Amino acid sequence: MRKFKLLLLSLPIFFSISSCVAEPTTENKNTRLNEVSNRKKLVCGVSGQLPGFSFVDSSGEYSGLDVDICRAVSAALFDDPNAVEFRQLNAKERFTALQTGEVDLLSRNTTWTMSRDTSVGLNFAPVVFYDGQGMMVRKNSNIKSLADLKGKAICTQTGTTNEQNLADQMRKRGITYKPVVFEDVNTTYATYQQGRCDAVTSDKSQLISRRSTLPKPEDHVILEEALSQEPLTPAVADGDAKWGDTVRWVVNAVIKAEELGVNSQNVEELKTSSTDPEIKRLLGVEGDLGKGIGLPNDFGARIIKHVGNYGEIYERNLGPKTKLNLPRDNRNQPWTKGGLLYSPPFR
Repeated sequence: MRKFKLLLLSLPIFFSISSCVAEPTTENKNTRLNEVSNRKKLVCGVSGQLPGFSFVDSSGEYSGLDVDICRAVSAALFDDPNAVEFRQLNAKERFTALQTGEVDLLSRNTTWTMSRDTSVGLNFAPVVFYDGQGMMVRKNSNIKSLADLKGKAICTQTGTTNEQNLADQMRKRGITYKPVVFEDVNTTYATYQQGRCDAVTSDKSQLISRRSTLPKPEDHVILEEALSQEPLTPAVADGDAKWGDTVRWVVNAVIKAEELGVNSQNVEELKTSSTDPEIKRLLGVEGDLGKGIGLPNDFGARIIKHVGNYGEIYERNLGPKTKLNLPRDNRNQPWTKGGLLYSPPFR
């Protein structure tokens, strides 16, 4: 009898433990994807100071390649590229804004580095622009190479890879220089414009962008030497794999669309006429790939319809019909044309 009582007493404990173990298998409702979806708006951190990448005009309208990545995520989520609230962030504050949840996504000419991927706690999407650090000087300065900058003042921004790259390259070459460092990008270029710096250094794309805002852009040249490799990449906070997958596959979709010849002009036609299985999966006509990342199956079609493929995004913001007229070099071409833009398969 005593053994039977002990067995009965143990049964509630067994069921209690079982229920505790089973609970974690339920879907986590506290992901950033769910938060953004319930809010019905994406909060995206950008620079707002770089024409061609992220720039806000006098009417408050945002444009640029980085801005269009934000709009692509919004299109995938809401079938609306304008359900975005943009937050302007400087180089120093951008990571804190992402880590604290002030922004959902950072799309702000940010270089993917090992330390940022690990100790800083960022989760990077695919590269959206392959760049390299350069140096801009006045055309009449007779500065032709880094060696000519010995003893010269060089403007740069703190909180960027540019500051360390400059120190590394000048140290390697044994060139002494005077660093002039600022937090704000506008202050950096204003100081250079005033002649208080002999040169200014940043990613070459940024130098080209900011040169276009100077009173006489033709009076400034960018040296041919490259100080570094700068893969510019959107990022989300680490620790939320679901949200990371969402942003990653949105970027992959714009890259894959260009590779497959799908654009904003033919996307609706291809939804019904294409016999290519990968195009059908990309556009959500076949399969249920969207379900795996918490998006509608036609998320790819939404993105392309509203924002376009990577080639369209590039041409609209940086191509020959823009003020920047930034040549699309081999690195920023699809792999099918010898470039580095490559998406994993949609299957």
